[in-house]
Amino acid sequence: MKFTELNLSQDILSAVEKAGFVEPSPIQEMTIPLALEGKDVIGQAQTGTGKTAAFGLPTLNKIHTEDNTIQALIIAPTRELAVQSQEELFRFGRDKGVKVRSVYGGSSIEKQIKALRSGAHVVVGTPGRLLDLIKRKALKLNHIETLILDEADEMLNMGFLEDIEAIISRVPEARQTLLFSATMPDPIKRIGVKFMKNPEHVKIKATELTNVNVDQYYVRVKENEKFDTMTRLMDVDQPELSIVFGRTKRRVDELTRGLKLRGFRAEGIHGDLDQNKRLRVIRDFKNDHIDILVATDVAARGLDISGVTHVYNYDIPQDPESYVHRIGRTGRAGKSGQSITFVSPNEMGYLTIIENLTKKRMTGMKPATASEAFQAKKKVALKRIARDFEDQELVSKFDKFKADALELATQYTPEELALYVLSLTVQDPESLPEVEITREKPLPFKPSGGGFKGKGGRGNGRGGDRRRNDRGDRRGNRDRDDRGGRRGNRDRDDRGGRRDFKRRDDKFKKDNRCQENKKPHKNTSSEKQTGFVIRNKGDK
Repeated sequence: MKFTELNLSQDILSAVEKAGFVEPSPIQEMTIPLALEGKDVIGQAQTGTGKTAAFGLPTLNKIHTEDNTIQALIIAPTRELAVQSQEELFRFGRDKGVKVRSVYGGSSIEKQIKALRSGAHVVVGTPGRLLDLIKRKALKLNHIETLILDEADEMLNMGFLEDIEAIISRVPEARQTLLFSATMPDPIKRIGVKFMKNPEHVKIKATELTNVNVDQYYVRVKENEKFDTMTRLMDVDQPELSIVFGRTKRRVDELTRGLKLRGFRAEGIHGDLDQNKRLRVIRDFKNDHIDILVATDVAARGLDISGVTHVYNYDIPQDPESYVHRIGRTGRAGKSGQSITFVSPNEMGYLTIIENLTKKRMTGMKPATASEAFQAKKKVALKRIARDFEDQELVSKFDKFKADALELATQYTPEELALYVLSLTVQDPESLPEVEITREKPLPFKPSGGGFKGKGGRGNGRGGDRRRNDRGDRRGNRDRDDRGGRRGNRDRDDRGGRRDFKRRDDKFKKDNRCQENKKPHKNTSSEKQTGFVIRNKGDK
């Protein structure tokens, strides 16, 4: 079946085509016709199966854009999922003129109220912020025709059940309700009985979500060492065509600039780019004019590009669905691919979440050293020189330099000239341009215990890359043993001053160690430096 057979309006189909989608996924194929008929639907499917489009396309299809009221409400468990859903729905509804807003905690409620007042047809939000806006009378629900609960089991796990019921009770009864959940615990079933009208059940069998042709690796690395670690791996692996995923638009811009500074042919795409530039960048990537595409999750959705050999997850995604989509860009058409995910120590719990979903364990990879990267670049330069000398057309152009070459040959030895050529061709690791990547707010802390384990488990992350036998530099795995405070996790420009803060922080860490000593625990790969967890909980 194709999307054109699903009775969607032409403007929605046009947006789907622009996104590169042709055939619906199983959850989309089964849900969209039922939703278009106005039926309530309970969809049980894994994350990563295309649920957003399954509920989003029929919802956008029935929006009346001439009526400037909120006609659809989507409740999501996290800020990141709310933003991601909003961006995807905006992309699908842009041609039709649908206004989609996202609201969530941790951001200015005044700005969100202002955005709602400027007009919205669809609102995506987290339970707490939605309730707050309802109580302030800034979110009017009296015209809601479609209510969607996304990842209901996750919201239940986070303790949002009462908030969800409070929101549902304020939505008109004459509505369509769509509920999506990976699992169906009793409280979720009760929501279906209490708030839905004869819902149709759609269940997609759990399957292995990730391509068997993709070798999946992770590198445990401090945030401020990620960029150098990634570029060294690129120098060693020499990927033919690769995609780098960043969590935010700012991250994409900074990574693109940094990669260009280091001599890589890279361009970035994200939601702020106009369509013409986005298409130009993708065309250049397909035509080998650039080697590295840097992208946000939403910008890369639907990309159909063959020949991608490597996917680099500079930021680990919060939801496994994004991970599945990311690494699906490589290992296509029977070819092998490789994905490498860079994980900061306090985000190791998300690695376990991804492995639990995909039923596939990632292999720890030892970071490449500066020396290994330099040696790899020299080999590439020598191969390029040899290849160029085999190019007769290029060699024929040497004659115009012959007199100058003979003059140089009288002044310098062949060895000196060769050394000079190589120094121009290969970047010296000691003189690489400094690249500063702004620190993003870390993901909320999640423990990593009890996750999917392959043979022998992950242990404490000391296995390194199984493809390499050397036992050299292990700096990427020293985080647990550092005792010198948190200097390794500070931005580069945070050098001086604030000594009083450091003393208080040290005291905080000492007190925290005392508390931890009272409760012995397993030594897992997600074990943090003391003080890290406290800071991240405060970030929630």
